[in-house]
Amino acid sequence: MKKEKQQNNTQKLKIIPLGGLEQIGMNITAFEYDDSIIVVDCGLAFPEDDMLGIDLVIPDITYLKDNIDRVKGFFITHGHEDHIGALPYVLREINVPIYATKLTIGIIEHKLEEHDMLNSTKRKVVKYGQHINLGCFRVEFIKTNHSIQDAAALAIYSPAGIVVHTGDFKVDYTPVFGDAIDLQRFGEIGKKGVLALLCDSTNAERPGFTLSEKSVGKTLDNIFAEHKTTRIIIATFASNVDRVQQIINSADRFGRKVAIEGRSMVNIISIASQLGYLTLPDNILIDVDQLKSYPDEQTVIITTGSQGESMAALSRMANGMHRKISIKPNDTIVFSSNPIPGNEKSVTSIINELMRKGADVIFQDVHVSGHACKEDIKLIYSLVNPKYSIPVHGEYKHLVAQAKIAEELGYDKDHIKILSSGDVLEIDENGAEVTGRVQVGNIFVDGLGVGDVGNIVLRDRQRLAEDGIIVVVLTLENGSGQILAGPDIVSRGFVYVRNSESLMDEAKSVLNATMDYCMEHNITDWSKIKNEIKDSLGDFVWKETKRRPMIMPIIMEV
Repeated sequence: MKKEKQQNNTQKLKIIPLGGLEQIGMNITAFEYDDSIIVVDCGLAFPEDDMLGIDLVIPDITYLKDNIDRVKGFFITHGHEDHIGALPYVLREINVPIYATKLTIGIIEHKLEEHDMLNSTKRKVVKYGQHINLGCFRVEFIKTNHSIQDAAALAIYSPAGIVVHTGDFKVDYTPVFGDAIDLQRFGEIGKKGVLALLCDSTNAERPGFTLSEKSVGKTLDNIFAEHKTTRIIIATFASNVDRVQQIINSADRFGRKVAIEGRSMVNIISIASQLGYLTLPDNILIDVDQLKSYPDEQTVIITTGSQGESMAALSRMANGMHRKISIKPNDTIVFSSNPIPGNEKSVTSIINELMRKGADVIFQDVHVSGHACKEDIKLIYSLVNPKYSIPVHGEYKHLVAQAKIAEELGYDKDHIKILSSGDVLEIDENGAEVTGRVQVGNIFVDGLGVGDVGNIVLRDRQRLAEDGIIVVVLTLENGSGQILAGPDIVSRGFVYVRNSESLMDEAKSVLNATMDYCMEHNITDWSKIKNEIKDSLGDFVWKETKRRPMIMPIIMEV
């Protein structure tokens, strides 16, 4: 009897990814034990091509709202949008403290300020090696390297065992700023016995080791040495402060002034320099307006738009729409980034546009990744030596690639858990299994509206984009239901009416016949009349044009 009671008391740790698996972006994972839930990261995703008019995509946090009394806090691994971008939206529903390192908190504070939420949100700057106790959990921040400074891995101590979450990371023994990844601490925690490792899979398909960020500095110096007589424009990620530092260092060595262009670039550089993560030589920065006061060969422009984003500064320059900077023949333009999967097409079109304007474009070998390749992942596994492998961060193929690495290291399939967003993994020393699912999904942000555009609205937008709309307007007499005016046809995005008058006349005849049919059969119910109009006109249009425009009958009563 005693033994049975004890068994009921043994709780398992629940690991619940609410986003970020099988996709790039929108990283958010809940860890739950007994009456405590902590959340790691809270990111957004950028809309895909078929999400017409959508600005951002944020995770569905219904599960956290339903368990709001148990949610203790957010732990953020680093300051990239796919890990912090949803915070202003999620904190409105779940206002709990945020724990992160100094630069990450600096970037989050800027974001909260824009949303007027700075005073209502508790924030705590955490140092590496510090432990935070929340409910049943104790969380330790461990120093890692990434393409933004102050990245951290988390050791999550729970009554069921220790879980290590790497965040996005790489192993960089010679970082531009600060210390190398704290491999020693990973080893020490590994010796205590680690239940599970949630490890970054983004580069799990790539063999070898990830190059050090410092190697980009040498490439930049070579580019500056080879292009002494031209203006240099370098596009990179705003958040890669180390890359910006190296561009500034090269500019300083070659006696050039630096102008910063792009809102996010200006923001991050001002935050990083205020907090001491960026060293600026005296008088090296100039305003974009001052560029004309210096010869081209004495200037460098650091800009956003390395991913071909249509509204970013570099795209506006390429398309001749930038108010202050126009591309000149012989400008040297450097893409210091690789296209994120899905952005290749827009990056290529920007490169073509720049070359048409006579610029020299360099887009090879001026970038190193911020994510661990195969050998770095193996290194972390051998130091942490977890009982279970849980690949995270990446599309399904990336998760499978990391599962294969774990198999190479001797893990059997039972000890490798590839999860989907929404899975509830219950785990302890005796086993790990998916025991259920919670509600997850995409919440669309469009302008000021959060969640008011769903799949049905998107489907309508898709139809409008593909085949247009036909509006049928008619006026009925109150009481008798006799037609007083119409039916008239208005179309947008369907056919060019002036060239298709006969088609429109025929469509009108079809509508007249439909209304005669309704009158003869005493159909007076509006919804039935609308359905008759949709069916008859829809069939006619499909037969004539093989298109299915949205048909919208509007009935007025006088």
